[in-house]
Amino acid sequence: MVIDLNKKALTDIVSDKTGLTKKAAIDAVDAVFETITETLHKGGKVDIYGFGKFEVKNRAARNGVNPITKEKMYINEVKIPSFKASKNLKDSVK
Repeated sequence: MVIDLNKKALTDIVSDKTGLTKKAAIDAVDAVFETITETLHKGGKVDIYGFGKFEVKNRAARNGVNPITKEKMYINEVKIPSFKASKNLKDSVK
């Protein structure tokens, strides 16, 4: 069974499980996502006990190859968001 969970479906579930109005559930979900995004943007970490940890990692600069032209190119260092699942989440998926 495959279940796709998008933002609308998530807010519907939050509304149903908490008794919040749809508008309040949308506001709550938006607040969580905005807080995670802002914290990562400032270089912080977000650790949600029993779920996992969000953080920003640096991907080192490296040499690469353009797959179309086969031309060698330099790829700059970039910051990427990262998520590491907690042991509880890993165990619940098994």
